[in-house]
Amino acid sequence: MRIVVDRDRCEGLGMCEAMAHEFFELDDDDTMTVLDESPPESSRAKVHAAVEACPVLALSLVD
Repeated sequence: MRIVVDRDRCEGLGMCEAMAHEFFELDDDDTMTVLDESPPESSRAKVHAAVEACPVLALSLVD
């Protein structure tokens, strides 16, 4: 599983960071950084929930 970000859609709202701060981080300019693009299997549910919570659908998961 790999986290993919659509930079054109991301608005830096921070829902992903709020739900999975180990994998997503917003900087002072509201630019989102993926801290670990390939999270472990044990974190799949948490990362999936954070991706689904994105209100602008800027995140996706690919296998």
